[in-house]
Amino acid sequence: MSRATVARRIATAAAFGGGGIGLLGGAAVGLLLAEAQLAKRRLGVSDDVPPMADGLYGTAFGRDPLVGRPLLLGFLGDSTAAGQGVHRARQTPGALLASGLAAVAERPVELRNVALSGAMSDDLERQVTMLLSERERAPEVCVIMIGANDVTGRMPLASSVRHLSEAVARLRTAGSEVVVGTCPDLGSVEPVGQPLRWLARRLSRQLAAAQTIAVVELGGRTVSLGDLLGPEFAANPGELFGPDNYHPSAEGYATAGMAVLPTLCATLGLWPTAEEPVEPARREGVLPVARAAAEAAAEGGTEVVATRGPWAQLRHRRRRRVSAQDPEPTGEEQTTGTADPAENGTGPDDRETPAVKDVDGGASPHRTHPPLR
Repeated sequence: MSRATVARRIATAAAFGGGGIGLLGGAAVGLLLAEAQLAKRRLGVSDDVPPMADGLYGTAFGRDPLVGRPLLLGFLGDSTAAGQGVHRARQTPGALLASGLAAVAERPVELRNVALSGAMSDDLERQVTMLLSERERAPEVCVIMIGANDVTGRMPLASSVRHLSEAVARLRTAGSEVVVGTCPDLGSVEPVGQPLRWLARRLSRQLAAAQTIAVVELGGRTVSLGDLLGPEFAANPGELFGPDNYHPSAEGYATAGMAVLPTLCATLGLWPTAEEPVEPARREGVLPVARAAAEAAAEGGTEVVATRGPWAQLRHRRRRRVSAQDPEPTGEEQTTGTADPAENGTGPDDRETPAVKDVDGGASPHRTHPPLR
């Protein structure tokens, strides 16, 4: 059975309330559970609370009365979305993407992160309710990162996709654009041995592909994180994993953020698509949705967006790094946002100056702006 067919079956089961797809017999399950317990003891996952990064980014742009009100960016998901594994708010994926979006849009961005460490997809209903009920307006765009705990918690894949679909549908109905960073490659976690590593990678990719089908058919966009992080994390575990050897480090989150930022901006019409034409030689183009989802799950950093009918566009956007400076905060610039204890009490506007650059160091078409505070 092809990967596209499996992904379509999972997505269809999710839509019609079916269960998961059985893969293993009882003896194999027992072996894998034993491997999982051993891996958990080796990991020693941290219970540290992720730093709070909510607040306003790019307030310098707000001084221009022509800019208008800040963009509202919602962040939902699990510990990866919350920023587990780092100690400074500015290192979390929400802060990185809010800063990058502010630089590209040239207007302030308000970040509201309702992600919860340990959450599975069935927690998205609560998170969406919280996000929509606490604001007078829905966010212009929401980012969801979810799926790893669904795999480790043995949630049926169809149930996982169904919960995600319901969350995306609610956000889309409220008027928000949605970008989903699909399930990461759990086979890249260093202490996990075989055969658990093989199964974790297989389930991660199946879930990522099924998530893509569901999200794209609801009008959202996806960015695959699994294969993007897998080889890079496997090659540089000391640099890209945090102290618990499970969650990303600051550099690991920056790697994921580079992949998501172009799609986040493109969904709001802010990314110059003319500079990145679709190239068949790079296996980009319009494909059936299920096939595009399977292709994306196998190659990280791949964006999938619906075109017409059962078709979707597969695009490998050039990743951009958000470089940083560390400006000194002023009293005026500390008045908004939630304080970061690691930053001596300064708020999230005491942030780095995003300069959107190519990964290879070349300058992008976007300007480098003054400090976004």
